[in-house]
Amino acid sequence: MLLLYFFGVVVLTNCAFYLLFSKFSFFNFSEIIPSETPPISLIVCAKNEEKNLEKHIPLWLEQEYPNFELILINDASADDTLDMMERFAETDPRIKIVNVKNNEAFWGNKKYALTLGIKKAVNDRLIFTDADCRPASSEWLGIMSSHLSQEKQLVLGYGAYSKCRGLLNKLIRFETLLTATQYLSYALVGNPYMGVGRNLAYTSKLFYEHKGFMSHIKISSGDDDLFVNEAASKSNTAVCIAENAFTYSIPKKTWESWMLQKKRHVTTASLYKRKHKVLLGLYYIANLLFWLLGGVLFFIVDWKIPLALILFRFLIQYIVIGKVAKRLKEKDLIAFIPFFELFLVFIQLSIFISSSGSKQTRWK
Repeated sequence: MLLLYFFGVVVLTNCAFYLLFSKFSFFNFSEIIPSETPPISLIVCAKNEEKNLEKHIPLWLEQEYPNFELILINDASADDTLDMMERFAETDPRIKIVNVKNNEAFWGNKKYALTLGIKKAVNDRLIFTDADCRPASSEWLGIMSSHLSQEKQLVLGYGAYSKCRGLLNKLIRFETLLTATQYLSYALVGNPYMGVGRNLAYTSKLFYEHKGFMSHIKISSGDDDLFVNEAASKSNTAVCIAENAFTYSIPKKTWESWMLQKKRHVTTASLYKRKHKVLLGLYYIANLLFWLLGGVLFFIVDWKIPLALILFRFLIQYIVIGKVAKRLKEKDLIAFIPFFELFLVFIQLSIFISSSGSKQTRWK
């Protein structure tokens, strides 16, 4: 019976997190109608992204915003990325190019390249995305920028992944959905801890006040989440989840490449502030114990009691995560929530074990 009581505590812990996440799923977001259009610098760092740039530069230039520059950073690419940038720059004066060459101190470091791009920007308001990202609409820049103000110096947007066939695509989109649920919920309750570089905005003032990426410059990843973890606060952070302000990226196509990406994220998360590591760790452990104990208890106690607890937990999960999935235009994932969660819990466990002691030094 003691194990059953412990399982009840685990279920209540799970539900407590879903209660926290309901802040995002049921939050009444009011669309901000910008009364002013201050100048913006859109910054994109690219490494061997010739084909993606050819598709996406026109979409960035077509944004319905009257005053912005597009800063394209070529991070020591080995393909024709620089040539592609220069081709577009010849026809549009809004484009500025930063050509980064590797040096001994910052070999293959995206943060070094981004820093040079930020220094090139002439505007205080900076919006970031990746070379493989397309905006959901031509209103993206305007909507993201409208959340920046004298007080709000950092805006967390939603970076989705494009829908494709296959289990891997659905799993990647589900994990992205869960991650967004967490970091946007924490931001809404005044405890922001991360953002994604696929859709992120902050001011150059905030960047320089926190000395840019210097505290984690030697870590290959984390130009987005580690900076947000360090610089974001209850008072200076805003959330933007307007559908027209989403970005869509190309997801990984193979399990191997996705697992490598996940290992990099685990390494980065280990550098978060202690309170955030504790909360994220508790959430994961509660999920792991739910699945482990839920299965064991069916064989050692009256099956009706653990079944009732499991169904109660699933009900709360479906209400909260299902609402988020509809809000973020991922309704096709709702029916598979328990399956994907179980899959992710044990994939993450294997990643934690395999990534112990490993290091990554380059972003691509």
